[in-house]
Amino acid sequence: MLNIRTYSLGPIQTNCYIVSNKNKECVIFDPGEEGVRLVKEIRAIGLKPLAIFLTHTHFDHIGAVEILREAFQVPVYVHEKEVDWLGDPMKNGSGKYAELPNYVVKTPEVEHIIREEQIFEVGNITFKAVFTPGHSPGSVSYIFEEDGFAIVGDTLFERSVGRTDLIGGSMSVLLKSIHDKLLSLPEDTIIYPGHGGYTTPAAEMEMNPFLNGF
Repeated sequence: MLNIRTYSLGPIQTNCYIVSNKNKECVIFDPGEEGVRLVKEIRAIGLKPLAIFLTHTHFDHIGAVEILREAFQVPVYVHEKEVDWLGDPMKNGSGKYAELPNYVVKTPEVEHIIREEQIFEVGNITFKAVFTPGHSPGSVSYIFEEDGFAIVGDTLFERSVGRTDLIGGSMSVLLKSIHDKLLSLPEDTIIYPGHGGYTTPAAEMEMNPFLNGF
């Protein structure tokens, strides 16, 4: 049985998720801000990070990547379509806030590029990466089938969906991703989004105004 911890970080309150097993091995998803806080928390709990996975590379999801990578010497995984976004403030969005001190985000080259949908086995933690573009061209959702939850980034929210007015965004592509990859999950799957509280496919099919057509 896996444990999932949620940390809402930074001014946009981006959700970072730390998934751990009984051996205290863990995988970190979307460390967006407050890297020093995360390092202290992980060490205080006694977790052993094995990797960092990104749902996408908007600045509020990658701001603490380098702090964690250096602290724990772990590899980073990202979709191939957004590899160059990590070091490009205009693509990852942080360039819009260049006037703010320390807010332009540039992350060095990562160790692993996700080129196809696949199952990852990181230590004793197993999950599937599925492509859910629309919010951004390289958005990835991570499905933990045995434990009944999914980490979906900014693809789907409680009663809402990801914005599509940023670089590479598309509402039609986003809705197709949600329909094909997320609403097709068991209805009681816990959906952990990039912001706000968790939800389920059943709740969103019934209550989400953006999904009425489904």
